[in-house]
Amino acid sequence: MPKKIVVDRNRCTGLGMCEAAAPDVFEIQPDGSMTVLCEHPSDDQMDVVQEAIDGCPTEALTLVDD
Repeated sequence: MPKKIVVDRNRCTGLGMCEAAAPDVFEIQPDGSMTVLCEHPSDDQMDVVQEAIDGCPTEALTLVDD
């Protein structure tokens, strides 16, 4: 089953830990907001996406079944 990245915008502070772990999936904008470049990561991206989720200090990221 495909997975989808969900962002809790109330928790995300734009620190960039996700972008550091998975720059092809997450991008911090100049205004500090975060953009998900790929909502449905491929199997090849799952390891770095999980690293980004685990490394998020505000626990703003989750991966759900789509």
